[in-house]
Amino acid sequence: MTDSLFPEPGNYDAFLGTLKQRIRTAQVRAALAVNQELVLLYWQIGREILQRQQEEGWGTKVIEHLAKDLKREFPEIKGFSRTNLLYMRAFAEAYPNESFVHQLGGQIPWRHNCVLLDRVKVPEQRVWYIQQTIQNGWSRAILEMQIESRLYERQGSAVTNFSQTLPKPQSDLAQQLIKDPYNFDFLTLGKEAQERDLERALVERIRDFLLELGAGFSFVGSQYPLEVSGQEYRLDLLFYHLTLRCFVIIDLKMVEFQPEFSGKMNFYVSAVNAILRHPDDQPTIGIILCKSKNKTIAELALQGMTQPIGVSTHKIRQDVPEQLKSILPTVKQLEMELDTAAAELEKQKQGKLETGEPFHTT
Repeated sequence: MTDSLFPEPGNYDAFLGTLKQRIRTAQVRAALAVNQELVLLYWQIGREILQRQQEEGWGTKVIEHLAKDLKREFPEIKGFSRTNLLYMRAFAEAYPNESFVHQLGGQIPWRHNCVLLDRVKVPEQRVWYIQQTIQNGWSRAILEMQIESRLYERQGSAVTNFSQTLPKPQSDLAQQLIKDPYNFDFLTLGKEAQERDLERALVERIRDFLLELGAGFSFVGSQYPLEVSGQEYRLDLLFYHLTLRCFVIIDLKMVEFQPEFSGKMNFYVSAVNAILRHPDDQPTIGIILCKSKNKTIAELALQGMTQPIGVSTHKIRQDVPEQLKSILPTVKQLEMELDTAAAELEKQKQGKLETGEPFHTT
């Protein structure tokens, strides 16, 4: 098949007539299910193009010709550009079964599907992102961000003891809840930052933090106090997960995971279960978030724990490198330069006014 191949006029006219009728029928039904009907229509157009190119050897130039004819016939309808027709063809090729459109593809906006065709090449991963989009109501920008952060690979990959400490299906759901690593690129912290600095920054950017944690997390508090036998202990971060119906404790570390961290978290989880957990709540979960971890050490440290605990890592965008700081102006230097420029501008303005010349700021 080459670009020079084009269908016979009679064949093309019949094909175009079929598509016109299909589009008009879809317009009538669109009021009932706008997005799903649109995506289904696009899939059907893509399938027709694909079949004719495969069976009759039509070249790719037919798509450009088709785009012009459809836009001429339906000038009020957007979406019949050459680029979008190519997406329709790719969509039909990626998902050959119409049932997919009804069950998944038609449940998200068309542009979301285009993003997935462009950015995700593995079919299983596309399906997963579609399911997550439906479940969490992701906008296209959020979907792109999640793909960029490789959420599929990070989800459910933390070291945990959930299979030994939680009943099914709670253990499976909890495992999928935790990522590794957590992407905190929305923060900028220096190399000398401590746990308290990280905690404070996450609380200040709580909306971004909740988005990275995933759907279902509800923030309870930071440095949450617990009193046990007259002694006060404070939890770095405490959440309640609305789907799992349980408390989730997050302990922040700016160092590599150490075995003693798990013993401390085991105590915290036990204390929350004893003090805060309602009889209807599921068992509390603890998450230890470290700068790095050795998988073997983490697995061995969790083997003796009786409470459900996960060990994961976080990735934080570092501050400006030291070698760049020496050549970049400081905030004070910038302020001084701005003040100097403003003073010079005012001086020029006064001079122009005195001489009667026009003054322009650009």
